[in-house]
Amino acid sequence: MIEQASTDPVSGWLPELVPDPDVEAARLTAVRRYDILDTPPDGAFDRVAALAARLFDVPVATVTIVDSDRIWFKAAHGLEGVKEIGRDPGLCGSAILRDDALVIPDTLRDPLAADNPLVTGEMGVRFYAAAPIITPDGHRLGTVNVLDTKPRSISEDDIATLSDLAAIVLDEMELRLSAMNALREEQERRAAESRHAETERARAEAERAARQQAEQDKAAIAAFASTLQRTLLPPALPVVPGLELACHYRTASAHDVGGDFYDVFPVDENRWAFFLGDVCGKGPEAATVTALARHTLRAAAQFNPDPVTVLNTLNTALLADVTAGSRFCTALFGLLIPQGDSGFTVTLATGGHPAAYHLRPDDSGPVWVKAVRPKGGMLIGAFPGAHFAQSTFRLAPGEGLFLYTDGLTEARTAQGAMLGEDGLTGFLHQRTDPLTATALVDDTVTLLASLTEGAGDDVALLTLSVPDPQAVSDSTVVPETGGAATAHTAGAPEHFGQE
Repeated sequence: MIEQASTDPVSGWLPELVPDPDVEAARLTAVRRYDILDTPPDGAFDRVAALAARLFDVPVATVTIVDSDRIWFKAAHGLEGVKEIGRDPGLCGSAILRDDALVIPDTLRDPLAADNPLVTGEMGVRFYAAAPIITPDGHRLGTVNVLDTKPRSISEDDIATLSDLAAIVLDEMELRLSAMNALREEQERRAAESRHAETERARAEAERAARQQAEQDKAAIAAFASTLQRTLLPPALPVVPGLELACHYRTASAHDVGGDFYDVFPVDENRWAFFLGDVCGKGPEAATVTALARHTLRAAAQFNPDPVTVLNTLNTALLADVTAGSRFCTALFGLLIPQGDSGFTVTLATGGHPAAYHLRPDDSGPVWVKAVRPKGGMLIGAFPGAHFAQSTFRLAPGEGLFLYTDGLTEARTAQGAMLGEDGLTGFLHQRTDPLTATALVDDTVTLLASLTEGAGDDVALLTLSVPDPQAVSDSTVVPETGGAATAHTAGAPEHFGQE
């Protein structure tokens, strides 16, 4: 894509990058495809810019789209009143011509940046870093940028974080494009059906047609809610060496998007993070907060995986986001550190969420069950000075960890009584099967099905267990990686399983 001249010996930057005309034309076609230029402000992109400014501790952070002759700001934190600038000269316009992130530690020492208006003008930019927003087919739409008024340097991890923020921007653009395409298709379909109905239907069929349309609308709403719900959950859990994972999500209604969420992901080569949470309320507003919570937790963990610090970052993000309104959430965030063949060290922080349960087999009787409930964990997004607490313990071979949302304990029996924490604790005490993550999920799903009234709210389950080599039966298959099979089930409201 790039034709380049000689490399500057001071900065290492290639001062004369010229886009290939054919590649540039294809890139502009991709920009038009997303139909994002000159659109109103969007909270999702504003949050990315604000998060970038906080993570890098810089006064200015932007999300830009590069047009043919201008650089348009989709979000501009710390740069109020600026909607676009000319592309030539432009740092963003140059950044999209690179295959990787552009970092200029000192703009006055860089021959391309030294004469840029942002450097020589009132802003006096001395540091600039940008990560390109790259589509799946390789087109660079724009950049996520951080700017400072003093020279500085950043690490490889910082560059990776900036690239992750650019990837989040692309995810938001893909979701927006998918929604727009679905809306256009639905409008075209409805228009075609309406024209056909006006031509074909008789007066006697008007009532039947109205009922049919109502059913179609109901199905369309259910399909949209189901699709949106799936975008808020991981498509599958990862394989963690030495650990078995299982999860389950059950929606209370096919027409409402719930606010429960969970995820498991690597922090680095040796550590893994996991979380499970519940946003107050349902519907599109709750879905917005859910998306913000998931993205913030993952991004914050890459910067500093300390569980309390991660929850503090989420609390700040929810309070600062105007689209979140008065919505708050509860969450558990944990950090897993493998200890060789002896299991994992788990550090678990809580933000107002129901207790997790640490399970251990006991040869003398019922399963040993301990509620992991660090004292002092407050709601997330409700108070600026919210306090969060954490607890550290060992998850040994043969032991399990059970996380859930309150839709489980609020499920009611035929007599109308809630299961409650006492009922859940008793259920876990009475288990006789091996304490595997998959068995815990399967048994809990069976428990829900046995309750006549069932769950009136969404239920999310996330379970972890460390296989005990001495307890593995001949029928159990343990992958060569050391991680046991992962089960991922969902329901709306019926559930289905997928190994």
